[in-house]
Amino acid sequence: MAADHRVTIYEVADRAQVSISTVSNVLNKPDRVSPATRARVLAAADELGFVPKAQAVSLARRAAGRIGVMAPFTSYGSYLRRLSGVLTAASELEIDVVVFDHESAALASSPVLASMPLHGRLDGLIVMGLRIEDAIADRLRERSLPTVAVDADSSLFSRVVIDDNDGGGLAATHLRDRGHRRVGYLLERQVSDYESQAIRRLSGFRQVIEAAGGEVLVATSDNSVDAARRAAADLLDVPDRPTAVMAHHDTLAVGVLLAARDRGLRVPADVAVMGFDDGETATAADLTTVRQPFEESGGIALSVLLGHVDGTRPRSTTVLDVRLVQRSTT
Repeated sequence: MAADHRVTIYEVADRAQVSISTVSNVLNKPDRVSPATRARVLAAADELGFVPKAQAVSLARRAAGRIGVMAPFTSYGSYLRRLSGVLTAASELEIDVVVFDHESAALASSPVLASMPLHGRLDGLIVMGLRIEDAIADRLRERSLPTVAVDADSSLFSRVVIDDNDGGGLAATHLRDRGHRRVGYLLERQVSDYESQAIRRLSGFRQVIEAAGGEVLVATSDNSVDAARRAAADLLDVPDRPTAVMAHHDTLAVGVLLAARDRGLRVPADVAVMGFDDGETATAADLTTVRQPFEESGGIALSVLLGHVDGTRPRSTTVLDVRLVQRSTT
């Protein structure tokens, strides 16, 4: 066998004459497999030189098999992409994933999260897009439930995030370098007053524009294309209209594009438009945006969580990179 060939679980299954799920159970949940079958699978793995992932070894020791993932799935399609990253990684280890939907990330707290430990046995929890308040964090910790926050704040648990301040600055730099100085910013309306990712992103954006002698006009919108289309009036129907508008995320940016079209404005000749996230919406609208690594964040969150489940990983913060994606709207 070639030196650069990595033996797969499929080859082990073929050599041992068992199913893929049986090999996975030997690695992840050995108590589900008879001693004779387990010995045959391990012998095949040794013969082939198969090296199981460290996560699989940890799971075999601790028998972690079910995790919960909570996010505002029905409010933001981006969290479905993060969930996809979790599910892809979890399927390789045959980990069951229980999905919980909570309200918009613009809210301060979630009753579903507050009652999470009462929903049944979980080996770990990933919370996306929701600040884990101290009282809830204490409750989760008291129940010894390993927890990871994604795209959210937590003072007690590991986090997987982007630097929203830098992300806003990256978008602003793109517009600044194209000569824009009077710039609009469409911010998603939030109920609470904590320093959310939206506030940090706006702060980073504003710092760059104002440092260049420019001005940022801010309007707020609820989370929908129609709401953004209406809210854009506060930016586009003024005597000294901004030459560019940045939206907190791509869905809101599409509302700005429609509002510009309603007014007969050419994009980008009369007004440039930017978003943030780079999902299918941005591709369809040919929208300049800032790309987040959604699927990667989900996979990394699961890896961090499993490190907490087996006790091998201390609390950490993982900051993922974002990058500019330029299209026709700027």
